[in-house]
Amino acid sequence: MRRKEKRLLQAVALVLAALVLLPNVGLWELYRERQPDGTPGGPGAAAAPAAGQGSHIRQKKIFFLGDGQKLKDWHDKEAIRRDAQRVGNGEQGRPYPMTDAERVDQAYRENGFNIYVSDKISLNRSLPDIRHPNCNSKRYLETLPNTSIIIPFHNEGWSSLLRTVHSVLNRSPPELVAEIVLVDDFSDREHLKKPLEDYMALFPSVRILRTKKREGLIRTRMLGASVAIGDVITFLDSHCEANVNWLPPLLDRIARNRKTIVCPMIDVIDHDDFRYETQAGDAMRGAFDWEMYYKRIPIPPELQKVDPSDPFESPVMAGGLFAVDRKWFWELGGYDPGLEIWGGEQYEISFKVWMCGGRMEDIPCSRVGHIYRKYVPYKVPAGVSLARNLKRVAEVWMDEYAEYIYQRRPEYRHLSAGDVAAQKKLRSSLNCKSFKWFMTKIAWDLPKFYPPVEPPAAAWGEIRNVGTGLCADTKHWALGSPLRLESCVRDRGEAAWNSMQVFTFTWREDIRPGDPQHTKKFCFDAISHTSPVTLYDCHSMKGNQLWKYRTVRPDGGWGGFATCLGFVSFLSDIGHPHSLSYSTNGPCPVFHLIQQKLEIQTFT
Repeated sequence: MRRKEKRLLQAVALVLAALVLLPNVGLWELYRERQPDGTPGGPGAAAAPAAGQGSHIRQKKIFFLGDGQKLKDWHDKEAIRRDAQRVGNGEQGRPYPMTDAERVDQAYRENGFNIYVSDKISLNRSLPDIRHPNCNSKRYLETLPNTSIIIPFHNEGWSSLLRTVHSVLNRSPPELVAEIVLVDDFSDREHLKKPLEDYMALFPSVRILRTKKREGLIRTRMLGASVAIGDVITFLDSHCEANVNWLPPLLDRIARNRKTIVCPMIDVIDHDDFRYETQAGDAMRGAFDWEMYYKRIPIPPELQKVDPSDPFESPVMAGGLFAVDRKWFWELGGYDPGLEIWGGEQYEISFKVWMCGGRMEDIPCSRVGHIYRKYVPYKVPAGVSLARNLKRVAEVWMDEYAEYIYQRRPEYRHLSAGDVAAQKKLRSSLNCKSFKWFMTKIAWDLPKFYPPVEPPAAAWGEIRNVGTGLCADTKHWALGSPLRLESCVRDRGEAAWNSMQVFTFTWREDIRPGDPQHTKKFCFDAISHTSPVTLYDCHSMKGNQLWKYRTVRPDGGWGGFATCLGFVSFLSDIGHPHSLSYSTNGPCPVFHLIQQKLEIQTFT
């Protein structure tokens, strides 16, 4: 009897063991199936199924780096699905048509953009996912640092400020947002006082700081950074919209190298109808010309990635939107406290991080929309000068290259930059490299587009149409309006010749008003082969501002790229002015360039 009982107990134990062990064996096999080669961190571990493919289990696949760190898909699939179903004013980043001219005028006067349209659009509006398709399958570290998001504002519109906050809350993993800090730079609008405090009380992660006097953008950012509790500080402007999965790609790069400053791709929210779209050229490197205007230049072939969605190095940031390790930010000294209000700070932080042991990257899989104001709606306090900020940056960081700025801006030579001793001491204590190193190792492609010593112009003078005897003229021009052909002033003698009919054909192969030493920042521009030729801001990227000088006649002539510089009469009387235009129909009209003696001073 005892032997039977013993065998029975053994059988029961075996069954129980099977019940316990078999599910775990199954789970282990399932886990093995999830790994690309059956082992954690093996070849192909970073691969991922395309978005929308596979089962729910496959979407939760675990990935490993070679060092054993886990990777994670941070996309909020449910939020993306809900956004895709939204319809209404401005949804999916579509434009909102505006017809009430009176309300538009008032809206622009107060905000620099159309706040009336902004008020018509949901605070939670959906945006188009315009990232590279490869971003959908990107995985980032499972363990990421959290961040304090600093948003400075001064007299910001109600809906534009709230939409900024809502977009961050809606499209950021909550565990990665330590706090959102709204820093009020002494606003005087009533809606930004108690109503704002009451509204933001609904969101525990949001707090509001207020300055006691007008401090300006730079010091307001510094105030927010000084109270930040997150591992990372992320700066945004007060009229932005964060797009899909914008935050993990930024934090991932900092987690891998804490001395990396990262910038999202900045998309354009139209200041009039609030349409959402990419900037022209999309992914480009930040740069500057030698008057210290911010520029964007193409990524050179040497730096282009096999995967265009991968991060890439950029010499200079655009300004207001970036993330930085909090401790590293303060090791770099934060912003120079001697910089006033706004302007120049993006150069200071960019030069500083590169020259002092860090790096800066743009992150294509992180996108944030930004409203570029039509104009600044508030006054800068008297005595504050952008020029002073730029000279201060040049004196501290640009070494002998500052001379190229002073050659183009001679008024800077005698301008006081304030006391820069502390900043120079900081540079020395950080063992920062020279600006020559920056120009040769980091911004080595910049001189191709913006050379420190400007090459001589190809030619300059009046532009005369041989057929009509009329000349190109800027007398009645406004930015974006068609250029005209009028009677040639020079025919009345040298004394009558004036700058309205003087143009320079530059080494960039664009045409600008003025003689070589006094050219303006506007260029002959045409958006299509049949559009009028207008004056527009020079972009130095050729394209629709590229012109070719052809010598098919002894007296020379002008031609366009794959088209002609033509003219059309807008009045029937041939004696009246004409508009310049592109033309692909019929023979090209010939324009005679009356050249003058070229005397251009160069500097070594």
